[in-house]
Formats: sequence, structure tokens, C-alpha cells
Amino acid sequence: MTTNLNSQKATKINLFSFSTPAMRAFHMSWLAFFVCFFAWFACAPLMPVISGEFHLTKDQIANINIAAVAITILVRLIVGPLCDKYGPRKTYTALLFLGSLPVFGVAAANSYESFLFFRLLIGAIGASFVITQYHTSVMFAPNVVGTANAAAAGWGNAGGGATQALMPLMLSAIVMYGVEQSMGWRIALLVPGVMMLIVGALYWKFTQDCPAGNYKELREQGIEVEGGKKGGWAIIKEASRNYRVWILFISYAACFGIEIFMHNVVTMYYVQKFNFGLKEAGMAAGIFGLLALFARALGGILSDKFALKRGLDARTEILFFMILGEGLFLMLFSQMNAPVMAILSMTLFGLFTHMACGATYALVPFIDRKALGGVAGIIGAGGNVGAVAAGFIFKSMPDLQTCLFSLGIMVVVIGCVVLFIRFSPEHKAREKQLFEKALLERNEAV
Repeated sequence: MTTNLNSQKATKINLFSFSTPAMRAFHMSWLAFFVCFFAWFACAPLMPVISGEFHLTKDQIANINIAAVAITILVRLIVGPLCDKYGPRKTYTALLFLGSLPVFGVAAANSYESFLFFRLLIGAIGASFVITQYHTSVMFAPNVVGTANAAAAGWGNAGGGATQALMPLMLSAIVMYGVEQSMGWRIALLVPGVMMLIVGALYWKFTQDCPAGNYKELREQGIEVEGGKKGGWAIIKEASRNYRVWILFISYAACFGIEIFMHNVVTMYYVQKFNFGLKEAGMAAGIFGLLALFARALGGILSDKFALKRGLDARTEILFFMILGEGLFLMLFSQMNAPVMAILSMTLFGLFTHMACGATYALVPFIDRKALGGVAGIIGAGGNVGAVAAGFIFKSMPDLQTCLFSLGIMVVVIGCVVLFIRFSPEHKAREKQLFEKALLERNEAV
């Protein structure tokens, strides 16, 4: 039995609605990603306190930062095909429940080794991003999918900024009640774990896999869904044969990889370079993450707008300009010696970084529709490869300032590689037809 599921996808975003499957998936996926991102980086703003308790060296801190993002590479590769096989609803719910366990575990760590172990396991919840992008990709039509992907990911990414600002405040509040600081950071880290359990239950209750229903029931009816009947490594192998996937893998390493590296180090950077207190450094660092509330969506919106006039090539060009801006402002940020100028240049750097992330995943649904899970997983893993690479570069550099300047140069070079993405005339014609059909359906619905 063949059913055109593309015709059931949402052609517009009703932001204040929770009544349709598409909007429930949109709101629940960004909320789930927000909570996962909050939990993923909850340790980072508390590292000045934690490093003091465990007497951590620079190399040990770098190892912890690398561990926090390393395992995500593997898990992101796995969850994309799992979404194709079992559906995003089951996959996300399982990740939220299982991912809460190491979050609770890290709060009980009593040595560098045990802290490193749980920090490594926590990295698995970073794969939540791939499920978020997958779920919105299968729910929204080509005319708005870039905006939907970027907005859901951006609001979720804001969890990284929220945790930078809120965790130090939470620790301060706990200490005010007479709790020792060595116990206070552990209590604070229990909060994101509890949040994950609550959102996991809500995700199971309120979402479905695609506009037509859940994958299991649809397949039992003989209806082919996203990814067909494939799953696992078949999807990964099909996606990996597409050279565009690997270019976007590298470009995502240059934007999201740098973003998550910054989440791990930026609070400490302000403490060490400008002698900020923990709360002040957290507030300054929080600006970088909270830009995702609108900047990532802006990247997707611009990609959709330019594609309206010039097609797929415009999506590639806008991504190039955003990564270029990111690299230039990162170099500028690294050279600032005045706190105000550092925060200003960091804000501009963060703006381009988040927009580049949004523009990357505005391209993802158009690379290979038959291997969407594999495409989303491989490119998503690229972000963590970038973060791990940045961590090793940091270890090899004399200081963080030199590291940031070097990373800025690398980002500019990688941005130029994006211009090598090309689409065949047949591919463009096929996507243009789907795009115009989506616009027609939206206009008819008005």
C-alpha cells in the first residue's frame, strides 16, 4: 500500500498551537532538547568549584571536556537509524529516561576518575539533537522545514545558555540555606536529571512519529514511511555515499562543534582572563548560549527565504557566509582584552555560530530523503567531532586565547569548503516541485 505522507506534512508553523501532531512534535522536541542540553552542560559552569574540590589539572579539565562530547559521536550515528526503524517517539523517550541515569551518577562522583566516567556517559544525551531534527523534518513540508528545524534546535540549544546562567545561581541559593558548597553542586546537578524524567513521560504521552501516526502501526498497514523499511547500518551506508553529507559533516564541526566547545570553556575563560566571579562569568557565558533562542531560527528562516527565490544553491551560499562570519568574529573575540569588548565580540561570534547551525540543518532534509536518519545522524556527529578536535587542540596550545584564535582560522577555511556542494538539475527540479506544491497547499489552506 502506498500513501503519500509528504502531502500530510504541515505547510505552516502555528506557534501557539498544540492541537496538531506537527506542532506537538515541534514543541515537545525543542523542550526535550532544551532539557537534554541543560543536563549535558550543567557541569560546565560549576567546573571552577568542581576542579577545586578534585584538584584537577589543566589536562584533566581538558579530558573531562573531551569526554563530555566524545561518546555523542557514536550515539548520534546510532539514533538517526533508530528513528528510521522505531520512530522518533520511542527513540526520544528511551534517550531521556536512560540519559538521566549518568546525570544522577555525576552528582555522586567522589574522584576525578568517577567524574570523568559519568561525564563521558552524559555525552550520550547530546544525541537528542538528531532526534529533534528528525522529528521536525518528517512533520513539516519543504517550504517551512528549514525554519521548523532551526527554531526547534535553537530553542533547545538555548538550554546551554540557560545552564550557564542558572546553575551558578542555583548553587548560590543552595549554599544560602546552609549547605556546604561541596554538597551544593551535587544537589544542583540532580535537578536536570529529574527534568529529563518528567519530559520523557510527556514526550511519550503527547507525540507521534509522523503526521499519519506511529511507524509501527503504519508499517502494519503496509504504508511506507520515512527511510522505507530500512534501518540500522543500511541507512548509514546509503547516507555515507553522498559527498554532500561529508561536507556538511565538516561544516557542522565548524559551527556546532565550536559552540559546544565554548559551552565547556567560556565560563572558565572569563574567570581566568578577566577575574570574573562565578555568577558574573556564568551570566556573560549565558549570553552566548541564549542567542540560540532566535539566532538559530534566523539561520533557518534566511535559508528558507533565499531558497524561495533561488532554490537549493541559495541555501549553500547563505551557509558559507554565516560560517565565514563565525570564524572572523571568533578570531576577534580571542584578541579582546577589555571585558566589554570581549562580551560584544563574543555576542557577534555567537550570532553567526548559531545562524550557521540553523542554516546547516535547513539543508539536511534536501540531501537524501530516503536516508534522512542516516544523513541527520552523520552530520550531527560531525558537530561532536569538531568539539572533540577543539578539545585536543586546546590541550596542545599554551593557553585558551591562542586556541580560540587558531580555531577561528580553521573555521574560515572550512567555510570555503561549503561552496563545493552542488546539486544536479534533476535533484533541483524534484525539490522545486515539492517546494512549490507545499506553497500551493499553504495558500489553499488560507
